[in-house]
Amino acid sequence: MAGGPAGAYERMLAVAVAALHERQPERLWPMVAAALPGLCGGESLIYKLGEWTDRTGAMGLSPAAAAHLGRIDDIGDGAMAVLRRGYPFADHYATAGAVRRPGTAHRMAGRGWARSRTAGTISRLMDADHVLAIPLPGTSTPVTGCLVYRAGADFTEDQVRAAELLQPLLAGVEQQRQLLERLRASTAAREAPEAIADSRLTPRQVTVLLLLADALTASAIAHRLGISVRTVHKHVESLYRKLGTRDRVSTVLRAQEIGLLPRRAGR
Repeated sequence: MAGGPAGAYERMLAVAVAALHERQPERLWPMVAAALPGLCGGESLIYKLGEWTDRTGAMGLSPAAAAHLGRIDDIGDGAMAVLRRGYPFADHYATAGAVRRPGTAHRMAGRGWARSRTAGTISRLMDADHVLAIPLPGTSTPVTGCLVYRAGADFTEDQVRAAELLQPLLAGVEQQRQLLERLRASTAAREAPEAIADSRLTPRQVTVLLLLADALTASAIAHRLGISVRTVHKHVESLYRKLGTRDRVSTVLRAQEIGLLPRRAGR
């Protein structure tokens, strides 16, 4: 892996920045999935978002994984259940007090990994021998995040360390996706794309606006988005300038007036 963990972080940062300028939430994770495997020594990737069971939950594929598996809908129910179950990671991360650091299946399951049904399934479907889990920090469901696959030897310590460095960037992309989905699902979302274009707001400024409407402080917004308080203040200043307002309350009211935000009940 050229550049080691630090080089992987720099390359993923560029992908994350590009993702944060994307207005369509469904495009964010495909961008990440195309780049992430190679940054931590893998060949293909499956990402799992939201609430998960072995029967339900949205799954996405990197281009290499799609080349092996085809469409998600074409995978047999038995194999899909195995992939969803996330052995041995689900049990590991579900343990009380477990730290959500990246880890490999072989290191977690020991000799039992090679004999497991999951190892046999990924070998048959994806021509892979090893899996590296990169859970999203701050999530509660045990298999939320990315599973990176490779053939041959297990992932090295440097590759696992690179995955750990990338976790905050992945968390930031997921926060952005959730906020954009929230905007789309809001009452005003049917007309919001036109209003956003007219107001010249960037996708990141829109997410800050959503959090302003929730009355979050600058510190709370910075924590939620994984950015500095100074960066939050810059976004807020840009919102004031673009919307022609001077404070938070008038900014939220103006955004509701032009269709960027849904109006509160009773208004």
